[in-house]
Amino acid sequence: MWRKMYETTSYRDLPWWDPRPQDELVESVRSGFFRRGSRFLDVGCGAGTNLLYLAREKFDVYGVDLSPRAIAVAQERARTARLPVHAQVGDALQLPFPTGRFDGANDRGCFHTLPIGRRKQYAKELARVLRPNAGFQLSWISREQTTALGPPHRPSLEETTAAFEAYFLFERVQFSPSHTKDHFAGYVGWLRRRSQPQPRRR
Repeated sequence: MWRKMYETTSYRDLPWWDPRPQDELVESVRSGFFRRGSRFLDVGCGAGTNLLYLAREKFDVYGVDLSPRAIAVAQERARTARLPVHAQVGDALQLPFPTGRFDGANDRGCFHTLPIGRRKQYAKELARVLRPNAGFQLSWISREQTTALGPPHRPSLEETTAAFEAYFLFERVQFSPSHTKDHFAGYVGWLRRRSQPQPRRR
């Protein structure tokens, strides 16, 4: 589906396209949650808007997406802007990177598209490529978004923590209601890759 949408529709006409970097990502860079100069992964990078922003902010930035067309667009935009961006086709459930490769990561729309049964696998795979204590920003459309447009399985906060908590600590979570037709209700979470296994339940 993702490949077909990018191949048949201009990326500027896709419903999730935004020419501006994600507000929460900009906040995370300014606040120091993500450190400039570190190696960073954008999962489901699409046409690369966040990649270009991060490259301008001096991150060593990598992007991965299922769509070859999306990656081609991201690479072309980076060349035009003369920015050093590494973007490649890849599966978020089998990331094409070695263990402990990244100091930080962002997901602005990949997790909530995954089948329910694959979400813990995604969390485990993402934890694999992140170093201990690496920051991770996760944005997802939640079940509070009740319109037809959007992913079919919209995870609640409880479902999301169930998928990630074995591998990540939740430092902060913020809910944003739907206030325009272009802004979906959802959560942003600021997570930290565990440096030690989660303690057993007592």
